[in-house]
Amino acid sequence: MAKILPTKPFLIMLYGFPGSGKTYFARQLAENIQAAHVQSDRIRSELFEKPRYDKQENEVVAQLMDYMTEEFLSAGLSVIYDANALRLSQRHALRELARKNHATPLLMWFQIDAESAYARSTKRDRRRADDKYAAQWDRETYKKILGYMQNPSVAEEYVVISGKHLYATQQNAAVSKLRHLGLLSSEDASANVAKPGMVNLVPANQNNSGRVDMTRRNINIR
Repeated sequence: MAKILPTKPFLIMLYGFPGSGKTYFARQLAENIQAAHVQSDRIRSELFEKPRYDKQENEVVAQLMDYMTEEFLSAGLSVIYDANALRLSQRHALRELARKNHATPLLMWFQIDAESAYARSTKRDRRRADDKYAAQWDRETYKKILGYMQNPSVAEEYVVISGKHLYATQQNAAVSKLRHLGLLSSEDASANVAKPGMVNLVPANQNNSGRVDMTRRNINIR
């Protein structure tokens, strides 16, 4: 089935409780719309054999996410930035990255009650594609994450996605907003779209003195 072709590049950011369904949505949307799915959990797994989720590790993953995103956007390809955009400052930086590369930023806010989201996060199955790289948090850590989150303000451009609805309904809400912003076309997207070479994804100026396993650096993100 042909994918929906964007009329101009966009950058989709995701926000919501862990377990609200962001990665499942991102993967499905990338299968239906011509966009790169850049997934932080997968990148972390590729770089670190035993992830610690500490500050240094988070910074390395974020730098690589941003580098890959800019490479895609500069090549004219839209990006679904699959990392929880927890803080206002993070979302502001991503919006600036999008605008720098002539792309339109859009935040998608996954809304679900915290208890349901936590219950989901404890039932992740590594055999499933969407759970393969995801972290599993104990309740105390989960509460700390929620306490660190900053809900989008009225000044931010976002669309609300129900974390309890089926994907088809979620996609309808997302596509409707993207069409409203003039970012999607109904034309066939089967034509070849130039993608940047992603053979060496760690920038040349990356500080390699940390825990990154440089033998695991050739990551293929679909």
